[in-house]
Amino acid sequence: IEISHPDAGEPGELPFTGPITDKASAALAEAFGVAPVEVGTGGSIPMIAEFQAAFPTTEILCTGIGDPDCRMHGIDESVDLTDWRKFALAEALFLEKLAN
Repeated sequence: IEISHPDAGEPGELPFTGPITDKASAALAEAFGVAPVEVGTGGSIPMIAEFQAAFPTTEILCTGIGDPDCRMHGIDESVDLTDWRKFALAEALFLEKLAN
């Protein structure tokens, strides 16, 4: 077996703070009926660190939905359709809040 790593991305850490983030949090709370839960997870989405380097004063949001049964990124990954609908509503509410 030969393993190589020709390209590697830098890790990023996103603070969940700021006026844009507050609007996203409010939209999620409105859509789901409870405040969002911040879950720090390991992960490396290389474009996040690249965005942070290119736009250091910009808030960057990276959101997703899931529950303990979703088996995120597993072969049998799933999303509860009720959660999916609520997240779609949250996205619409977030865009509305940004527009106002």
